[in-house]
Amino acid sequence: MADPVPNRTVNRRPSRPFNLKLLYHYLISNALSVVLIPLFAVAYMRLSTLTANDLQAIWDQLQYNVVSVIISSTLIIVLSTVYIMRRPRPVYLLDFSCYKPDDARKVTREIFMERSELAGTFTKENLDFQRKILERSGLGQDTYFPEAVLNVPPNPCMAEARKEAETVMFGAIDELLAKTGVKPKDIGILVVNCSLFNPTPSLSSMVVNHYKLRGNISSFNLGGMGCSAGLISIDLAKQLLQVQRNTYALVVSMENITLNWYWGNNRSMLLSNCLFRMGGAAILLTNRRSERRRAKYQLVHTVRTHRGPDDRAYRCVFQEEDETGRTGVALSKDLMAIAGEALKTNITTLGPLVLPMSEQLLFLLTLAAKRVLGMKIKPYLPDFKMAFEHFCIHAGGRAVLDELEKNLELSDWHMEPSRMTLYRWGNTSSSSLWYELAYSEAKGRIRKGDRTWQIAFGSGFKCNSAVWRALRSVNPAKEKNPWKDEIDNFPVHVPKVEAIATKN
Repeated sequence: MADPVPNRTVNRRPSRPFNLKLLYHYLISNALSVVLIPLFAVAYMRLSTLTANDLQAIWDQLQYNVVSVIISSTLIIVLSTVYIMRRPRPVYLLDFSCYKPDDARKVTREIFMERSELAGTFTKENLDFQRKILERSGLGQDTYFPEAVLNVPPNPCMAEARKEAETVMFGAIDELLAKTGVKPKDIGILVVNCSLFNPTPSLSSMVVNHYKLRGNISSFNLGGMGCSAGLISIDLAKQLLQVQRNTYALVVSMENITLNWYWGNNRSMLLSNCLFRMGGAAILLTNRRSERRRAKYQLVHTVRTHRGPDDRAYRCVFQEEDETGRTGVALSKDLMAIAGEALKTNITTLGPLVLPMSEQLLFLLTLAAKRVLGMKIKPYLPDFKMAFEHFCIHAGGRAVLDELEKNLELSDWHMEPSRMTLYRWGNTSSSSLWYELAYSEAKGRIRKGDRTWQIAFGSGFKCNSAVWRALRSVNPAKEKNPWKDEIDNFPVHVPKVEAIATKN
């Protein structure tokens, strides 16, 4: 295991040194207060000088204009009613659960290479290629594989794939229902997402059958949507909760390894073998206002970006057969560039929704200086640390995290949940965001009012975001969390290259 970083500084939020920019942000953010306080003071002084005769005169004026008063009052009541009826229903995250496999499913880097060699399908050159990728991947020694892949010889088949799916889904859901005390019959909406394993009956039907959910449940099964499908599921559940009153929505996010391990020698397809691991999460949402007091978070925004019209983006993560007829998922060399373009589009939409006015003003001023005045200056990159306390960036791989850390100018503290999730669990696809949020909770970092930005990328090509606000501080001592028994061992230092031991 990598060397632990001293734990005493782990939970401290990065402090901002006082400077002119911070003073500017403070003044702009509180500009409304600065303007309104003098106005209220003047109004108060004026009202304090009114006498009984002045008040009587105002009352007499209202009596002579009774029609105007009635019309104005009616208009105010009508507009208030329309606003109340049309405003979105709040969506609360009651709780979530991440599946933790048995220790028997653990796969060290050495076991990974051993099983790859025993498979007998990879050339020596491609075994060396996988070794180099794994040594630089940022994955640790405690990730998990399904039984079918670990077996010697491996036995990938439909029965084993179903077994993996049931183990992950039911394990996460059982824990979630135990934590929340919600009865299965009270769940009105079910959304399950798994990109590469879509049997008949569907995964959502497996859940309905196992938990005997009610017959009129609105159930959905999302497939082929990649690692960002978890946030698509959250967005779909949010939309459904605007229609169905006083109900619960269960979202299950997972990926299936058993039937999607690549046994060929196409290097663009071998990358997924090195990065993807077993895992899943279950999330319980509700629109019941009575549940707000015990809910953890409120969903504030969801933003979805699709680059599908661009052929290059559409094919950058593509499932197909190689030259020998073996099926795999090919990752394009353009992936990082396309992800950057998708991120730019996504934050262009998200920025005005979450950034303080001071950041938006700086962005507009630099944009105007560049386009109107023709000045040769770089566009201003908004500081998203002014909008969020926590960042959950999909742990797709070390290169993805490095690129986003650089582009968003995040600190090691902000990146820690994503990097430690990649190290401890590997790329668990759409569920990785929840292992990251669980990490922040286990560290005791989530405080009431904190804002968290979840961002994920997926095939298609998509970039999706969700913004949550903490409704209460999370006490890790009272939480059942996949990190709980080992959180004091993190964070760890992850070397750029970590050599894999070889047999003598």
